[in-house]
Amino acid sequence: MSHAEALLLVVAGLGAGLTGSVAGLSSLVSYPALLLIGLSPLHANVTNTVALVANSAGAALGSRRELAGQWRRLRWLMLQCGLGGALGAALLLTTDESTFTAIVPWLVALGALLLLMRDQIRRWSQRRRRAAALGAEQLPAVTTSWRGHLLIVVVGVYGGYFGAGSGIILLAVLALRTSEPFAITNAVKNVATSTANVVAAVAYMLLAPVAWPPAIALATGGVIGSWLGPQLVRVLPERPLRWAIGAAGLGLSAYLLVG
Repeated sequence: MSHAEALLLVVAGLGAGLTGSVAGLSSLVSYPALLLIGLSPLHANVTNTVALVANSAGAALGSRRELAGQWRRLRWLMLQCGLGGALGAALLLTTDESTFTAIVPWLVALGALLLLMRDQIRRWSQRRRRAAALGAEQLPAVTTSWRGHLLIVVVGVYGGYFGAGSGIILLAVLALRTSEPFAITNAVKNVATSTANVVAAVAYMLLAPVAWPPAIALATGGVIGSWLGPQLVRVLPERPLRWAIGAAGLGLSAYLLVG
């Protein structure tokens, strides 16, 4: 890895950390950067998963206030997402690389579309919480039944396998369960999806071809970005950045599909 590539990855890690704070889709910035320096899709994916562990730690530390009193709930969500993350990692490691290469454009497109639809998803979840708080609508029992638990495991599988957009999916699922403030739901979501990422990252460290110098460069930028993100979001316009990243994600998906 050249010095220029290392600098590119540090900047990409910084952008991934910021994007995670703004929109919850770090991989739409960090994953393309790894492709750009010449890693194969599978190699880039496992390296990206390992590098984003740094972002997970930053997100948890930055949300300590919102996470107070949530441990009983979190331990079950972490267990479910951790199980899903392990299954997702096993799925990636046991399937042919050509299969992942064929699927990844659609996964990138899904992540980009979820990013572009985030406001609609957020408004929908807020309406559900307000209706439940007023007693006008009951939160569906399916979200706390075995089917609801299975759905969280499936989100963890996606997080362990690829991950871009898993946070937004889980946020929508959790919004069906509670009428709590959005900040608390978002913090719980961050920890739960981070569990899937960490479990998958451990598996990749032991069993997959992680590119360590790129992973370290990305993680370095990611730590800085995840620390700066909450502060910059207070003063910078969020929507233009989010739409630009979403459009770039769709463009990347099209490029990977035809390439």
